[in-house]
Amino acid sequence: MSDKTAGEGKFPHSGGAAGIAPSGTRRRVRDLGLKLGVFKPGRFNAITDVPGVRVGHSTIIRGSGKLQRKQGPVRTGVTAILPIEGDVYHDRVVGGGFVLNGAGEVSGLTQVMEWGLIETPILLTNTLSMGSCSEAMVKYLTEKHPEIGQKYDVVLPLVGECDDSWLNDIAGRHVRSGHVFEAIETAASGPVREGCVGGGTGMITCDFKAGIGTSSRRLFMEEGGYNVGVLVMSNFGEMKDLRVDGVPVGQLLAPKFAHLPKRKDNYGSIIAILATDAPLATHQLSRLSKRVALGIGRMGSYAAHGSGEIILAFSTANRVPRETKRMEYRMRVLLDERMNGIYEATVEATEEAILNALCMADDMEGLGGHFCPAIPLDDLERVLRQHQRI
Repeated sequence: MSDKTAGEGKFPHSGGAAGIAPSGTRRRVRDLGLKLGVFKPGRFNAITDVPGVRVGHSTIIRGSGKLQRKQGPVRTGVTAILPIEGDVYHDRVVGGGFVLNGAGEVSGLTQVMEWGLIETPILLTNTLSMGSCSEAMVKYLTEKHPEIGQKYDVVLPLVGECDDSWLNDIAGRHVRSGHVFEAIETAASGPVREGCVGGGTGMITCDFKAGIGTSSRRLFMEEGGYNVGVLVMSNFGEMKDLRVDGVPVGQLLAPKFAHLPKRKDNYGSIIAILATDAPLATHQLSRLSKRVALGIGRMGSYAAHGSGEIILAFSTANRVPRETKRMEYRMRVLLDERMNGIYEATVEATEEAILNALCMADDMEGLGGHFCPAIPLDDLERVLRQHQRI
């Protein structure tokens, strides 16, 4: 999907818009030479390494300067994750989740935990656009499936949020149905755009610009090869707490940025989406989600009082139909004794996904002239070399 797809029409994208300084030199953390953990990534090192998973974005960057409510500046968007290549409404996937700290929201998660099924795409956006995204997904699904609310139950869209109000006119609620439709309809497999895109456009991590990041791991077991992919919308923490592969990078870089104003009393949040093609049951996916939380902790998060760390997980190995002739369905399930490798791979992929969100984001100026710097890759590489990580 091109950055200019909607930039020339009704729904503007970045594409060189005001407020963002594309460096052209941003690199994923693995390109700096840091190889986290023991498992190798998949082909794209992304959640899309799980076959059938697709990701799309719609990015809104408009205006600059002083806040003009409902006018801007706008630094926001929406990201869509589609769990399977086909129709997830009719061929549902098994889901689970975990809430480490609940000062945030993923609407629809309660039903996932009750039924153990995911039946809608997953959207990520800012806090005050959750309603707009939910309404748009209901419209999208009911037009595609008019039997919703008639032959079958109503749907509860899955929408996750983080607060981007330090850079974005969040109360202006600039995400519209068209942005949601665009993110869903342009969702694709293959490489995933990261950093200041989609729902991550206005997000900050440890006082550096961040946003969307993803990573994957490939496991080979006696039962076969499995993929684990994690995608994050990362928006948590303070610079002093940032750690990279155990190195206190935030403390070491903080003097360079001491002069910059930073957000206060807004510890942000992180929403993580985990996908795998390992045949897992709901309780296993919920247990796996807890290991995502361990990966978040490795980056320096302590799940602050005002922060939300919420994880949603799904497996594509079983497709649960709405109906069968005998109203029965048999699932394949990996035994719990075989889960340790997947646990470890999940922690690795989560840590790297957050790092990719940081490394791929550019400097951004937003609401009221608030400036959020990108993490300087040359300095990061230097620190990691000094600590013999690369």
